[in-house]
Amino acid sequence: MLRHVTTGVDGSVESLATAHWAAREAVRRGAPLRVVHAWQWHPRPPASVPMGNTEHEWAQQTLDQVVGSVRAAHPELSVDARLVSDSPVRALLSWSDDTDVLVLGSRGLGGVAGFMLGSVSQRVVARSVRPVVLVRAGKAAVDEAPTAPGKEGSSQERSKTPYRDVVLGLDVRHPCDELIEFAFEAARLHGTALRVIHAFSVPSADGGDPHAVTGAKAEVLAGQERAVVATLRPWCGKYPEVTVTETVSEGRAAGALIHASSEACLVVVGRRIRESHLGTHIGSVAHAVLHHVACPVAVVPHG
Repeated sequence: MLRHVTTGVDGSVESLATAHWAAREAVRRGAPLRVVHAWQWHPRPPASVPMGNTEHEWAQQTLDQVVGSVRAAHPELSVDARLVSDSPVRALLSWSDDTDVLVLGSRGLGGVAGFMLGSVSQRVVARSVRPVVLVRAGKAAVDEAPTAPGKEGSSQERSKTPYRDVVLGLDVRHPCDELIEFAFEAARLHGTALRVIHAFSVPSADGGDPHAVTGAKAEVLAGQERAVVATLRPWCGKYPEVTVTETVSEGRAAGALIHASSEACLVVVGRRIRESHLGTHIGSVAHAVLHHVACPVAVVPHG
């Protein structure tokens, strides 16, 4: 089955940025791009629909504008436009079976780097069985590449600059093949390095000998480092072209990932597929990362 990169658009600035990021991802993967725009009939059309247009006509114009912009930027890319009369969440999830990755937009927090998850993005991330990438408004190709301090350079010069690292959040207690493979493949497709972040906590030992506590922490750190190397070893063999660096530290995983994201083109985190009495959820680490980083974030579901 031919896999697509699928993106959802709604006519906003955020969704246009999303569509162009998705187009670049489709080009990297050698896959066709599917652009989905969902619309629903209302007895009284919303104010966003111009006078003289039906909701269906305005939805078609919105989709055509986005697709036209993407095709102008990537004339070699196969683009499949889908106008769907359904809720955005159901429409996007219904097209996920033959999708490698879903790409969605997320509204930025004004001048603050980060995400404020919209209800559509949040529900799709929580329910999708396929990886979902969240892209912040204004994310351009040049933003994914590092720039020398004090030098902006021309757009042509910057387009030749290598991508920033892909950052992977790894939990050696529950290593997941789908998550690790997605991160290695993303680094390979971007032609960049993979930075693996693992954070752990050490139980407190109140009233103990400070020297003994320090020695115990050093022993735990060494053990965690060995576990990370052992977990990654088979993947390094499978992807010899990807340079891998590991950062192992005591502390909160979310904080370490947020710090590392400032020099990343993509942060990759996992979401365990599980149900609770409150329904599906994203997970605390993924939730924090999605709200506090500036670069795109890939959420990979796993068992």
